[in-house]
Amino acid sequence: MTRIALIAGEGLLPPAIAAALDDPLIYALDHLHPQVQAKPFRLERLVPFLDELTDQGVTQVVFAGAIRRPRIDPELFDSRTMAIVPRILMGMQSGDDAALRAVLDVFEEADLSVVSVDQILPELVPGEGILAGQPGPRDMKDAERAAQIVQGLGALDIGQGAVVAQGLCLAVEALPGTQAMLEFAAAHAGLKPDPNGPKGLLYKAPKPDQDRRIDLPTIGPDTVRQVAAAGLGGIVWQAGSVILLQREAAIEMAKTAGIFLWARS
Repeated sequence: MTRIALIAGEGLLPPAIAAALDDPLIYALDHLHPQVQAKPFRLERLVPFLDELTDQGVTQVVFAGAIRRPRIDPELFDSRTMAIVPRILMGMQSGDDAALRAVLDVFEEADLSVVSVDQILPELVPGEGILAGQPGPRDMKDAERAAQIVQGLGALDIGQGAVVAQGLCLAVEALPGTQAMLEFAAAHAGLKPDPNGPKGLLYKAPKPDQDRRIDLPTIGPDTVRQVAAAGLGGIVWQAGSVILLQREAAIEMAKTAGIFLWARS
C-alpha cells in the first residue's frame, strides 16, 4: 500500500490538507509548531528521514504551511546527509526559491513524488473573479503596477507581495513577511499624494517560474484583518496561483470591512 506524507509548516494550511488526505503520515521540522500533530525531523538528518518515509511505504509528499529556516547544527549531520550539504547550502545562499528547489530535488532523487496543494484541494486556489467589493478604475491601475513590481521582485527571489496606492509603491515583501510589509505601509500611508484618493491594495503572486508544488502565496482572514488595519482598500492576487484559506470567512470579513477581494488574471 502506498501512502502520502505531509510535511507540515505553520499556519492554517496543514490542518486543511491533513483533513483532505486519507491517513497521511505527518512530519514537521523540529523547530516549527504546526497546528496539526506531527512527528519531528531535522534537516541535518534528511537522508535517514527519507529512508524512513520509504520504509513506511510513502511514495508521495506534499509540503504545506509556512516554513522558517532552521538553525543548522553541524555536529548533528550524518555522513550521507553531509554529502548533500553543499547543494542545500548553495541553495540557501541563493534565496528561498533556490533552497526549496534543492530540497525538492533531494526528495525526488529518493523516488518520492512531490504533490502540490492545489492537486489535493483545487478549491483552495480561486480562479479569476471578484469575490468581495468592487475595485475602481484607479484600483485596477494600482493592481497592474503592483503586478509589475512583484514580478520584478520574484525574478530576484525576494518576495511575493507589494503594497501600491495611487501608483506609488509603499512597501514590498521581504524576509520579515506580509504582516511586517503591511505595518510598514500603514506607517507611511501619509506619503499618498491624495488623502481622499484610493486607499491602496495588497497584491500577491508567486515568483516567475516558481515551482508550484511548494511555497505558493497564501491569504486568508488574517490577511484581510491586517489589510483593514493598514487602512488599505483591497487585496488582489494572481488568479489560479494563490491559496485562499477559509474562503467564506475571508469573504464575509472583507465585506464587513469594506475591502475588495480580486483574483486577477
